[in-house]
Amino acid sequence: MARNKNLRETTTNQLLDAIKLGHIDSPLPSQAALADLFSVSRTTIRHVMSDLCEKGVLEQEEAEWTIKRSPSDNDGYNTTLSENEVQRAQFEVFFNNAIKSKQMMPGQEFTELELSKQSKCSTTVVREHLIRFSRFSLIENIHRGRWRMVRFEKGYAASLIELREMLECHALSRFMNLPLNDDRWQQAQYLLHEHRELRETVVSEYRAFSELDQKFHSLLLSASNNPFMDQFYDIISMIFHYHYQWDNTDLRKRNMVAIEEHMAILSKMLSRDDIGAMSELRRHLQTAKRTMENSLIMEKPA
Repeated sequence: MARNKNLRETTTNQLLDAIKLGHIDSPLPSQAALADLFSVSRTTIRHVMSDLCEKGVLEQEEAEWTIKRSPSDNDGYNTTLSENEVQRAQFEVFFNNAIKSKQMMPGQEFTELELSKQSKCSTTVVREHLIRFSRFSLIENIHRGRWRMVRFEKGYAASLIELREMLECHALSRFMNLPLNDDRWQQAQYLLHEHRELRETVVSEYRAFSELDQKFHSLLLSASNNPFMDQFYDIISMIFHYHYQWDNTDLRKRNMVAIEEHMAILSKMLSRDDIGAMSELRRHLQTAKRTMENSLIMEKPA
């Protein structure tokens, strides 16, 4: 926990410096872009931006974050990260991106030394991360320093969907009980508008849905106000990318369906229809479950 606190404070200082020097303008880039820029997770960036919003440096207007005032010396933190801590954060981003960008596939083998050279991190940092990550049963240690990406079966997928349903249904219940003056209702309204706009051009711009998908689920989970949920959902999101989004044969169709399902959920939420919103969310999660199960059938070796 101390490492996470130090990392957030260091990232806050870096973002403040970037604003002071004019390297980042208003409105700010997306959270995903900032995460890549500072080599940290989106969870860390969300905490940093919320912190600066409370301090009055940033403000959120609908789906955009803008600079409200120039940073002062009192906005930052007196903290430093050790070289190992910097590398741990750097390798976490590298590893997740390697999976999402299809550089690492189910069944593929790799060594700690290979990842160390590619990420420019020490083998000690690489090994520690792989050992921690192995508890999710997505990688296995074959021999000293050699690992393999694991294929999982239907039972693993069912357990994952069950966890995702618990997290998101809980978050939706919390969201529906937010006060009417909470900014997130306005964000939901703007997000519905963005979905409608993308629906008009989805045939050619279907890949743009991934950013909307991240916005939708992040907004929903924000109502839980629980950093542990953010961490679990980052893992769940990465698993979904890892196990079926690499097969893009029906990506356009999947995204078109997901847009309609997101819009149905948002419409029920904005009309304050608790039961209807929950029903539409469960339907959306069942679609995701069928998609994952179908992908497991498709990728099963002959």
